[in-house]
Amino acid sequence: MPNFSAPVARVHAKPSRRLTAGPSLRNAFTLVELLVVIAIIGVLVGLLLPAVQAAREAARRMSCQNNLHQMGIALHNYHGIFNQLPSGWLADDTDHHEPGWGWAAAITPQIEASNVYETIRFGMAIEEDENQQARESSIPSYMCPSDPLETLFFIAEAHGDGDGHEHAHSSSLDDDHDDDDHDDEHESGHNVDDGDEFLFQIAKSNYAGVFGTFDIHEDMYHGDGLFYGNSRHRFRDVLDGLSQTVMVGERNSRLGGSIWQGLIPEANAAASRIVGAADHTPNSDVGHFEDFSSYHAAGAQFILSDGSVRMLSQFIDLEVYHALVTRANYEVIQADTF
Repeated sequence: MPNFSAPVARVHAKPSRRLTAGPSLRNAFTLVELLVVIAIIGVLVGLLLPAVQAAREAARRMSCQNNLHQMGIALHNYHGIFNQLPSGWLADDTDHHEPGWGWAAAITPQIEASNVYETIRFGMAIEEDENQQARESSIPSYMCPSDPLETLFFIAEAHGDGDGHEHAHSSSLDDDHDDDDHDDEHESGHNVDDGDEFLFQIAKSNYAGVFGTFDIHEDMYHGDGLFYGNSRHRFRDVLDGLSQTVMVGERNSRLGGSIWQGLIPEANAAASRIVGAADHTPNSDVGHFEDFSSYHAAGAQFILSDGSVRMLSQFIDLEVYHALVTRANYEVIQADTF
């Protein structure tokens, strides 16, 4: 009779693994290995940090360039509406320079700062209490992100004849314009000289209209550029060509704060805070406060009268630079010279 019982499965037992005593596995670096890793990380950080800083500065420079583009468009829009550029500043009384509101205040609607424009009492002087809100209003398009000066700073009072000339240490604007003055003012806008008096807080700007080639305070109402006291120029007045004449340039805060509001007669270096002259090339080591300057390497950025933006080198030939800031000297400038 057949055997139908299920086959018996054979189980083969695995031989047991014998545990033997011995050294444990190593779980940590030795001191030498740790020092090597730290050194490698330090080298990598040293290589990457300058690149990161350069990338950040490139981004800040692009943001500054965009600010200037927006101002160029705003100036062209203003010209399209009023058939002229705004005045460097307006003065009903040229002896007292008031009310003093400047070109940058005039284009606030075109720069998309209508909220600020609506607070300005243009018929009243900038320093009047009714204009406190306006003069303390910061406009992002008027500030270079590379400038460390705080948004608001205390503007110093003029010493001497009171007409805004540069007669004292206020806001680091010494008559001698020595390079040591760079350290006289803190980034907050407070001057370290004990004898200085301040008028009030005011919002900063990093851009100045182009006055021309000579000292602004020689004759504040007759510049050879596009912006000075009561100036009223049209683009047709730019006989040197719109693509070869600059309108607005950068101004850093190393020697003091510039402003967008206009001319304040009681302030030190009053006119130089809103317009600039080409006494020296951009970022010159011997530059004056009224010169154009920036925190960017190699030069400063400018708006040309055609609305384009160019970086002008700090090594630009001074004669070429002078030709660019004048509006009607009939100069012919080769494009490869600037």
